Amino acid sequence: MKIAKIETAEVNIPLVTPFKTALRTVNSVNDIVIRITTDDGQIGYGEAPPTAVITGETKDSVRCAIEEFIAPGLIGMEIENLEGIMGKIQTSMVKNTSAKAAVDMAVYDLFAKSCGKPLYKVLGGSKGEIETDLTISVNETEEMVKDSLLAIQQGFRILKIKVGKEGQKDVERIKAIRQAVGPHIKLRIDANQGWTAKDAVRIIRKLEDMGIDMDLVEQPVNAHDFEGMRQVTSQVDTPILADESVFSALDAIHIIRERAADLINIKLMKSGGIYEALKICAIAECWGVECMVGCMLESKIAVSAAAHLAAAKGIITRADLDGPSLCSVDPYTGGPSFLGPRIIMNREPGLGIIGMNQ
Repeated sequence: MKIAKIETAEVNIPLVTPFKTALRTVNSVNDIVIRITTDDGQIGYGEAPPTAVITGETKDSVRCAIEEFIAPGLIGMEIENLEGIMGKIQTSMVKNTSAKAAVDMAVYDLFAKSCGKPLYKVLGGSKGEIETDLTISVNETEEMVKDSLLAIQQGFRILKIKVGKEGQKDVERIKAIRQAVGPHIKLRIDANQGWTAKDAVRIIRKLEDMGIDMDLVEQPVNAHDFEGMRQVTSQVDTPILADESVFSALDAIHIIRERAADLINIKLMKSGGIYEALKICAIAECWGVECMVGCMLESKIAVSAAAHLAAAKGIITRADLDGPSLCSVDPYTGGPSFLGPRIIMNREPGLGIIGMNQ
């Protein structure tokens, strides 16, 4: 099974509601999808979101990276030569992690198909189902409370609350949501780098003093402020999750050694794909640091790849894979079933994606 052709296309999927964070507001999933075809007609799928504020990539840069730098070196390579393919992907150019991730997951899709098994089983996993949270975008308090209650009605037991724009107002938002949803719903707070270290400590301590239980606080300070992250982690009781601070395995080592966070968020678009994400998992396992697998504004292809990773690795104890739940339509056939908070893994080989409906 040799790589014969690599093609790119664009997908545009409207969101149910605008996605708002401390960094941006988005109304649709507008991603680049790829299709790798082998010489025997097998097809593997991948996807990359152009998230300029996080990875620095745009739609044009993703397509250019894949078509001009990554794809040419892979044509003719045997899918079973996974190590060789991944080496070429990662050394084809620096950075451009989302473009690399799209090709990486399509190759893993084909590799698992060559084994005749779902990808998560090829990676050694046995979990047939995982649970995801649902993101509540940052808005006025009343709207966030309304969105939170609607999420619970849909069966979600874990909410990821976006904050980070206004310190005191963030406290009011979280307090109101906790009062509305009750004590048994898990709240994950995501500041998206929106606070300073001093503000983060003050806000988190205030919430703790108010008795507001939080599962974690994600990336409270700037991605490059490792010292600020360490200060926050050491001065609060709530677990701190490093997200934008961890792109690579080396970043994970640095965060863990410096005790700059309690948990690590793995995203395929930051790591450059499953191959590099597995290295982060191995490092986390060595130190006993639990991980979450997250997604950006991705549709079913990329989120399916992340779900297979989450179902495969025991060190991944949390999932933030609500991308398909945020989309108003599902343009794909096959793959895992996204049923509200439940992600039921596919039994078909690979990612399980059969094709696109548009």
